[in-house]
Amino acid sequence: MKSQIDEILKKNNISAVYITGSADHNPAMHYFTGNVHVSQGALVICEGKKPVLFFNPMEREEAARTGLELQSFANHPYASLVKETNGDRSKIEARRIAHILEDCGIVKGKVVFYGQWDAGKAFSTLKNLSEYLPDVEALADWDESILFKAMNTKDDDELSQIKTMGQITTSVVSRTAEFLSSQKASGNHLVDREGKPVTIGQVKQKINLWLAEAGAENPEATIFSLGRDAGIPHSIGKDAEGLRLGETIVFDIFPCQSGGGYFYDFTRTWCLGYAPDEVLALYDDVKKVYDILITELKTGELFHTYQERTCDLFENMGHTTVKTHSNTESGYNHSIGHGVGLRIHEKPWSGDSADETDILIPGTVFTIEPGLYYPEKGMGVRIEDTYCVNHNGLIERMAEYPYDLVIPVKS
Repeated sequence: MKSQIDEILKKNNISAVYITGSADHNPAMHYFTGNVHVSQGALVICEGKKPVLFFNPMEREEAARTGLELQSFANHPYASLVKETNGDRSKIEARRIAHILEDCGIVKGKVVFYGQWDAGKAFSTLKNLSEYLPDVEALADWDESILFKAMNTKDDDELSQIKTMGQITTSVVSRTAEFLSSQKASGNHLVDREGKPVTIGQVKQKINLWLAEAGAENPEATIFSLGRDAGIPHSIGKDAEGLRLGETIVFDIFPCQSGGGYFYDFTRTWCLGYAPDEVLALYDDVKKVYDILITELKTGELFHTYQERTCDLFENMGHTTVKTHSNTESGYNHSIGHGVGLRIHEKPWSGDSADETDILIPGTVFTIEPGLYYPEKGMGVRIEDTYCVNHNGLIERMAEYPYDLVIPVKS
């Protein structure tokens, strides 16, 4: 939480955090500004001080909405930066950053950088920064031990926003199910009233429309994969492909608040009309593992514990897992979950990158998503819900939705 930041900076001997870019779809910046239209900004955070937002004068009223301390980029106009650097484009932004840090009293020490940058420009800028501030050490938060550690735990307002996104998400999922069940079966295909095939792309267009109507968006697309594609965990499906009865559909939807706010993550597996026996058996195995896991979740537990448990459960059922076959493309081949917040994937981690800091503590939001995948058999199954540890120390599912496998359609 934000209240942890001073302690984290002090513990890691960090002089400042510097965040650049827009407030939209820029998790580090959005964390402090909220949903405002600041398309070009720089935010500096120092221990014991109110964050300072440097802004474009054209966006001064939007910047003021953040409630942060403000300074205008006009204090260091572009013409003066050109003069100071003899017009060297590789140094102009470095000189601007040096001025901003100097304005905040930072002329030495470790500065951790975040934000939206073109990779080449970021490299050139930070390389040249040392010319103007030789005692500043520019760092990246590879271990997620600074800002992203604070973002790992959410306060009550953040949890409320994520729950609202859960309600929006499940309402769109419900509308999707209703749309599919209102269509007709023609042979083995789903068709509309005019007898034309209903395609994955048409379904996704409706999903995006319904999300937009609810004040949400889908910046990282939607997984709506059919048959063999459902057996590949992150296949998003083929837009031109028509929907067929009796084949698994993995519907993984992970929208966020409009403007790049908090995400939600949710998956159901469906079959249209009916489910073959082999699919029923596979779905039953996944649902059994899911049910066991959610009864065993405990506050204070290492998240990776549940990855180990998932592998053991699936292997006891006869499925291959990443525990014994790290590169398997069939069976269970991913981690059991991940954190959710202003990024769709964030701490706490449960897979190979998890460490002793990835613990289910009050304020953490995380997914539980067991799945089994057999592309060679033309099927895959995943069930996913987002959970949190609330500030009473209790684990709760953040949105409810049924687990029905079969979506009935008209004959």
